[in-house]
Amino acid sequence: QVQLVESGGGSVQARGSLRLSCVVSGYAYSYSRCMGWFRQAPGKEREGVAHILTGTGSTHIADSVKGRFTISQDNAKNTLYLQMNSLKPEDTAMYYCAAARTVRSSSWYCLSTSEYNYWGHGTQVTVSS
Repeated sequence: QVQLVESGGGSVQARGSLRLSCVVSGYAYSYSRCMGWFRQAPGKEREGVAHILTGTGSTHIADSVKGRFTISQDNAKNTLYLQMNSLKPEDTAMYYCAAARTVRSSSWYCLSTSEYNYWGHGTQVTVSS
């Protein structure tokens, strides 16, 4: 059974940094599949923040956080990371880690929320001005 557990959220002032972690169990990183971070603010739709195609390491970062956020994976620790720098109040949201079941050859699939089968419960990030 695949389980994803996020941690690392919290409250921070604008221009601060946080690193989110997602420990994944029951999931084989050796296959080329999509993993990603999403966020959802109150009253807004869930949006993709950063994605990675495991096996290739190909990444995609949303324009809204490009240059500030970085996604990475540590296969030895079964952990997905989201490094968030220069945080802004508009980054305030619940952040979710997600993983896909289908093996893919292109990271293009990682952009779609429907690609993901497994979700964590989320970790809250609050950025104050």
